[in-house]
Amino acid sequence: MVFTNGCFDLLHPGHIQYLADARALGDVLVVGLNDDDSISRLKGPTRPINALADRAAMLRGLKSVDAVVSFAEDTPLLLIQKLQPDVLVKGGDYSTETIVGAKEVVESGGVVKVVPFLPGYSSSQLIAKIKAS
Repeated sequence: MVFTNGCFDLLHPGHIQYLADARALGDVLVVGLNDDDSISRLKGPTRPINALADRAAMLRGLKSVDAVVSFAEDTPLLLIQKLQPDVLVKGGDYSTETIVGAKEVVESGGVVKVVPFLPGYSSSQLIAKIKAS
């Protein structure tokens, strides 16, 4: 089982590629999805743009995603400890040392992978572009 997590507030080509790359690392991809309150705490009071149910539905509609599990905490550590994935994946701006749950996954015999981002895409950039127009 492969696990990744995030807000996935505005799906864009970078997310699609990232999730496809993550899925290619195993048989099943489970996406941990921050709930609305945790996104507001992490990103500010104007986020999320899309509600949890909508974000989950979009992710479930992708052929690379096998399951979506939401979490209310600021990090997915409890979910990672419960699921015990074989592969923990995060995007290119992370290092193994900064990935929440990496230590626990490695200690249980799993591996941690950093997948490069598709350049030029981010939800924050999209939001800024929309606000500027």
